[in-house]
Amino acid sequence: MAGTTLIALIDDIASILDDVATMTKVAAKKTAGVLGDDLALNAQQVTGVQADRELPVVWAVAKGSLVNKAILVPAALLISWIAPWLITPLLMVGGAFLCFEGFEKIAHKYLHSAADADADHARTVEALADPAVDLVAFEKDKIKGAIRTDFILSAEIVVITL
Repeated sequence: MAGTTLIALIDDIASILDDVATMTKVAAKKTAGVLGDDLALNAQQVTGVQADRELPVVWAVAKGSLVNKAILVPAALLISWIAPWLITPLLMVGGAFLCFEGFEKIAHKYLHSAADADADHARTVEALADPAVDLVAFEKDKIKGAIRTDFILSAEIVVITL
């Protein structure tokens, strides 16, 4: 009798662990996009940064992305609990911003001549070669831009995940 009860208890524990494993798998699938979504850093973000400063720039953007997630996930959960009707307008505003950024990149490519791009590149190269130029400020501007884009993309992904 005691052996049967022990086996039944072990079976119940195994069933619970199986359910936990299944729920963990589902939760991991749903949150994988949230936690490692984009890190809005591509080769263009570190263009113009000295080679020995690339990793610190990437690390600064990664820290900013983690802060974004620490803000966005609780905020999204709070909004979905308090005002679920607000999710659709937030998605529309974020999507409009991302469309604006995409259009801006395309328009810049077609509305600016190659001579403008070459002149801009030459100014960047000169700034890198000039020791009087504050490269930290240059890097901070790139980092801010990457973190801002990451914030919008992360907000979209978090809300879509909800």
